[in-house]
Amino acid sequence: MAIDGKISYLRTLRLIIHIDNFMLAHSIFFYSFSIIAVFSAIMVTISKNTVHSVFFLILDFISISCLFIMIGAEFLGMIMLIVYVGAVAVLFLFVVMMLNVAQQKNQWFTSTSSSRHIPIGLLISLIIFLELIIVIGGWKYKPELISIKNLSIDQNITNTHQIGYVLYTDYIHLFQISGMILLVSMVGAIILTFRKRTGLKRQSYFKQISREAKDSVDLVDVESGKGVVIDD
Repeated sequence: MAIDGKISYLRTLRLIIHIDNFMLAHSIFFYSFSIIAVFSAIMVTISKNTVHSVFFLILDFISISCLFIMIGAEFLGMIMLIVYVGAVAVLFLFVVMMLNVAQQKNQWFTSTSSSRHIPIGLLISLIIFLELIIVIGGWKYKPELISIKNLSIDQNITNTHQIGYVLYTDYIHLFQISGMILLVSMVGAIILTFRKRTGLKRQSYFKQISREAKDSVDLVDVESGKGVVIDD
């Protein structure tokens, strides 16, 4: 009996050590990703190179995605990687690299046409800030708004299945409305892209396809020794 008790004690001690090592590793990774996320967010705002800011933004999204996965929200973590890193951040990077941001950033803050949009931007920022305060502090004054007493949680299914079940049953109308809003915004962006503006050169696909070699290449006979003149 003494030997069996000693064996069970050693197994329990080994299990406790294993759990402690796991919690220590979890804490190390959690604080490491948190520090990287905060550092990347700061570098996004203070970096002078716009391309470097986008790279730091991608690093920030990846760190936040790892934090979501570590706390058990794997659906949000994968959404961060697929949508924000794979689509939004890469789109930002291509737009920044195609536009001449380095020469235009000084004109954005000095020209009168751009400075008149600053009050509108500040107003929108204030509205978003007030909305965040209302959402974050709402349950403190009215806890019944997000009460989970009537929320049925099935422990046998994963978080992703549970989110999909809630979205397509209880919140199907709000989900469809958000999809319609995104569709209208996409159509509006396409319409604004194709609007006619003065002083802007547009690409004509029909002219490029119908162009022939005789219209684009001019062959000239040059006499020997008279083609190029080099000044000393």
